Amino acid sequence: MNRKVIVLVAHDAKKTDILEWAGFNRETLKTFEIYATQTTGQILQDKLGLNINLLKSGPLGGDAQVATMIVEGKVDILVFFWDPLTPQPHDVDVKALLRLAVLYNIPIACNRSTADYIISSPLMNLEVTKSLPEL
Repeated sequence: MNRKVIVLVAHDAKKTDILEWAGFNRETLKTFEIYATQTTGQILQDKLGLNINLLKSGPLGGDAQVATMIVEGKVDILVFFWDPLTPQPHDVDVKALLRLAVLYNIPIACNRSTADYIISSPLMNLEVTKSLPEL
């Protein structure tokens, strides 16, 4: 079985949350191929020593890169700690990314509780058959 791909994204107000979550789950995360948007990924690399494939920063196209990866069937799990209280200049990209994650049936965690449930699920060890949405 190939390593599962997890994408980690966090808005500025949620960087501490994702750092704490990733630190707690560091050993489990090492079993994944990890992608992250630039700032989030750089923080996780520097603080936790995780091997992360860096994408662009969210406002500079990183969210669109993640969306493309989803459409191409390259994402197994999305952890996106987004900030519901702060307007984002790239809000359109954020909404498109979340829409595609739902449309393509990608497990998505938008907060620590959901991320904990997903990463600790016994289903994580099963091969996932990806399906394209029907129109």
